[in-house]
Amino acid sequence: MKFRSWLATCSSSVTTADDQPIPPPKLPFSDDASSLFSDITNSSPISVISQETNNSLSSLQSNLSLLTLPSVPSLQNLSPGTLNLVISARCLNSLNPRNALVTFLAVHNNLLYAASSNEINVFELTNFTLIDTFNGKDPSSGSIKSVAFLNGKIFTAHQDCKIRVWKQTPVKQHKLIAILPTLEDRLRRFVFPSSYTNVRRHKKKLWIEHHDAVSGLAVNENLMCSISWDRSLKIWSGSDLRCSESIRAHDDAINAVVVGKDGTIFTGSADKRIRVWGKPNGEKKSKSKHGLIATLEKHKSAVNALALSSDCSVLFSGACDRSILVWEREDSANYMVVTGALRGHTKAILCLINVSDLLFSGSADRTVRIWTRGIEGQFCCLTVLDGHRTPVRSLVAAAETSESDGGSVKLFSGSFDGEIKVWQIGVSSSSGSPLKS
Repeated sequence: MKFRSWLATCSSSVTTADDQPIPPPKLPFSDDASSLFSDITNSSPISVISQETNNSLSSLQSNLSLLTLPSVPSLQNLSPGTLNLVISARCLNSLNPRNALVTFLAVHNNLLYAASSNEINVFELTNFTLIDTFNGKDPSSGSIKSVAFLNGKIFTAHQDCKIRVWKQTPVKQHKLIAILPTLEDRLRRFVFPSSYTNVRRHKKKLWIEHHDAVSGLAVNENLMCSISWDRSLKIWSGSDLRCSESIRAHDDAINAVVVGKDGTIFTGSADKRIRVWGKPNGEKKSKSKHGLIATLEKHKSAVNALALSSDCSVLFSGACDRSILVWEREDSANYMVVTGALRGHTKAILCLINVSDLLFSGSADRTVRIWTRGIEGQFCCLTVLDGHRTPVRSLVAAAETSESDGGSVKLFSGSFDGEIKVWQIGVSSSSGSPLKS
């Protein structure tokens, strides 16, 4: 079986005779894998790198990105002082789930869901108390790649090619209610030859099934999108849990997916491309199928992460080329064009999120950077959060808008050593008034 890791970029494919998916190399994205874990025992205490230190390093770090994308201009030309901004960042807590390797973080209904290996730990956001752990008794499911929420259900994406559906009980425990594709959906199709697709020589599967690790989930209204290392994008109904579409979306493993408010789907792949999918003329509720709108090509290595701005007019993409590319809508172009790059990370970009007009990026260089947009499309790196001892694999944030917290953001960052750091981020004008969320 030809295998692509979720950061295949960074590495070539592996061939095996085994029909089952195999775990990816732990650090395929690293320029020097050993360096990522060096100095763990001697690492410095948790800190926030000052803006002065950040500025002094910016030239060297930007040059690393320029080596791979020399034609893309840098956009991080502003400083917090230029924007009259003051940022505060402090580490509130450090959580350590029972299993190592945090693979995904999500926040829902004032709960933090932390996927670690094959189990999910659920914490209260108010006091960070662990209230539940589920799926831990099923090691055969493999590592959990993503968590999504739709219609009161919790969906988890797994290494074993399946999507599991959970329901929270009144006592905040989680009960398995279905595995996708469901048995009913399989029975409806298994007798028809047209329901099968070739996945490799002499082996067929139902087209509603993924045949490699499910690497990501995204939801919009009553639909859920799933992506996989099998290179496909599948669309599921949130009401009856049936698979309605399957698209061969890329030429290599798909690593990232986001969905805009209008239903437009963006997928990022190890084939270095981003593809945009939608229905004709934006017919969100029509029975027509999703089709390819555009292919965005600029990255020189695997695309690992995607994020959309609050109004969905700007797309951010992170890759192993150390750059975060900024894409904006342009009617005269092929849907979107690159306006520039955000540089500073010294290793692969592994995760991106956008909350309250702040962009957060996590990297294999073990740091988290916080970005904001200023005047004329320029950006500012507000600060760098330092303290993780291994690559930052996942980020999630929740805006806090009460009067007591002044519109701050609570950020959670999870790394490969199983540690989850909780940060309190505040951005205000120099006059002292908080930015609106």
